[in-house]
Amino acid sequence: MRPQHVEDGDHEHHSNDNKNINSSFSTTAYHLERVFPVYAMGIPNPSHSSAFHNNHLDISLQTIWDHIREEARFEAEREPILSSFMYASILSHDCLEQALASVLANRLQNPTLLATQLMDIFFNLLMHDESIRRSIRLDLKAFKDRGPSCVSYCSTLLNRKGYHSLQVYRVAHALWGEGRKVLALTLQSRVSEVFGIDIHPAAKIGDEILLDHGTRVVIGETAIVGNRVSLMQGVTLGETGKEGGDRHPKVAEGVLVGASAIILGNIRIGEGVKIVAGSLVLKDVPPHSIVAGVPAHVIGRLNEHDPSLTMKHDATKEF
Repeated sequence: MRPQHVEDGDHEHHSNDNKNINSSFSTTAYHLERVFPVYAMGIPNPSHSSAFHNNHLDISLQTIWDHIREEARFEAEREPILSSFMYASILSHDCLEQALASVLANRLQNPTLLATQLMDIFFNLLMHDESIRRSIRLDLKAFKDRGPSCVSYCSTLLNRKGYHSLQVYRVAHALWGEGRKVLALTLQSRVSEVFGIDIHPAAKIGDEILLDHGTRVVIGETAIVGNRVSLMQGVTLGETGKEGGDRHPKVAEGVLVGASAIILGNIRIGEGVKIVAGSLVLKDVPPHSIVAGVPAHVIGRLNEHDPSLTMKHDATKEF
């Protein structure tokens, strides 16, 4: 389902100012090149792409883009100073993939890695990989549902560096799988420089992931993170030495990892585990248990199936 296009009456101004823009990019007449150079550049209209159809997305995921546009309109009216930003970031775009590609490109650009080049990379992969298209929506919903500071889908898309880092990882992971490893590692490096989050593109990460705050999160090359996992700031999924091969943690579904927790080595964290903030985990953890300490040990059992969804961090009162 393609969202309705935003109209702006100044069509004559649009035709004069956008002669060099790709004619397939359907946008409204609002000249933004000087303020947001990359947003005014032409990229293919997703309605013309055979990859653009939402038949395989759940209804709740299909409507997220509509919610984002409604929130952007509301914020633009409430805060006029943000109107140009909201238009350039969201309202001028035809789909979530297009808007996300623009946001990521502008956040990561530098003098030698141009925003237009990044946008092309992000947009093409986002539009032609059905699994990524689904993942970016599931992750967005996870941030909104679980993060108390996430006031809207719109603000998450525009401002949450944990979400941005996760989506760049998904693009880099696809590039890694295509053998474009240097480009994938370059994106990893830029994310580390800009956001302070380091996720190796070879790592395997599921859907509905929350990187709350995100600062100083490190996920190593052979790490695996299951669906519905929540990682707080400062979490490390690392190795124990210089050995090669499979050397990073395997985190099952529904796990909640508290702030600054460190998990090292090729160990398994079972389903529905809660790891208390500041813990150092060096051995396997059985499913649905609570671990804490340095080194960490089991301090109790959990009744809830996915602590990552309830986000209850404090284990001291019960144990």
